[in-house]
Amino acid sequence: MNPRLNQLQPYPFQRLRELFAGVTPNPALKAVNLSIGEPKHATPEFIKEALTANLHGLSSYPVTQGSEDLREAISIWCRMRYGVDLDPATQILPVNGSREALFAFAQAVIDPSKHVKRVLAPNPFYQIYEGAALLAGAKPYFLNTLPENGYRCDFSAIPEDMWETVQLAYVCSPGNPTGKVMSLSDWREVFELSNRHGFVIASDECYSEIYFNEDAGKDAGATGAPLGALTAAKQLGRDFRNLVVFNSLSKRSNVPGLRSGFVAGDAELIRQFLLYRTYHGSAMNPAIQAASAAAWRDEGHVHENRRQYREKFAAVMPILHGTLEFEAPNAAFYLWAKVPGGDDTAFARDLYREKHVTVLPGSYLAREAKGVNPGRGYIRIALVDGLEPCIEAARRIVDFVNTAPAS
Repeated sequence: MNPRLNQLQPYPFQRLRELFAGVTPNPALKAVNLSIGEPKHATPEFIKEALTANLHGLSSYPVTQGSEDLREAISIWCRMRYGVDLDPATQILPVNGSREALFAFAQAVIDPSKHVKRVLAPNPFYQIYEGAALLAGAKPYFLNTLPENGYRCDFSAIPEDMWETVQLAYVCSPGNPTGKVMSLSDWREVFELSNRHGFVIASDECYSEIYFNEDAGKDAGATGAPLGALTAAKQLGRDFRNLVVFNSLSKRSNVPGLRSGFVAGDAELIRQFLLYRTYHGSAMNPAIQAASAAAWRDEGHVHENRRQYREKFAAVMPILHGTLEFEAPNAAFYLWAKVPGGDDTAFARDLYREKHVTVLPGSYLAREAKGVNPGRGYIRIALVDGLEPCIEAARRIVDFVNTAPAS
């Protein structure tokens, strides 16, 4: 077996199962699971209809590059959303969800001939970044995102002599779990560092369509539609060299089971990634391609999706204020909340036992770096269930905190 597998840590939800082992939740209360970022809103009917109407495509092998129709639909969406013109033939590649693409991309990008190879990632972070780096033979270098730095990645903390070893930087905006959105000045810093040191930027933007101000323009950053990497590059007069963006239909269109997304940006990186994927066997099911094209061409269901999330945040945050310490996120569907007492695992375990509400300990989403685990003392609350279950969960959390014995 590949010895690098031994470097992988248990996935957060495996750790959560182990934490809950032997714990019996309150049987008088219905379960509310707010731990996993899995959308629970209904999948739009037109997407399901497009899927079933194209099942005849199952009789043919799909092309790894994806159909012209799907790439064209993504190109049109990118023009509308990001304000950029991408060549569907060379700058867009459909993928089986952003998760597998984020992992596979590192395997294609990391140069194994280099003695030391580093991959930058925010901390806390989406665990795929770490696994991708380790299995590509690289060392993750974590940048703590903390309240005192506005949950920003502090690139100035990286020693100057380390930059020559950096090959890939994962950035996530809107951030998981903090909901932080990168500003134009943040993007300028990342682009300038990439230009100077030659590393590739992998921008994970899978939460980009979950935001709260429909009236603000697409370039408004934290106050409206999050400012994506492609738009920022255009505004700053930069090309897409060493820049690729990952996005997905899972959150935008409530189709996590469809496993459909795209990678877009640097044509040369896309060309080489396509070569990798051709051998890797990563072609998308033709029926899913047809359903995906339909989804990218429709915005009405996305507006409705955002409305439901706005409604939940507007209802839940006032209930939790004064009980948990948190900031309203710029985007995404998470609350990143500091818990009383500072023990996030005990809080999650006891909340599950007493109130049958599941949240994710923040320490499971982070690693210790510079002597601190920036997730310790926090929980991630995913407002993915319906309005009433989310309100009920918030009330149970308040009751749990208020009735907990003093330590």
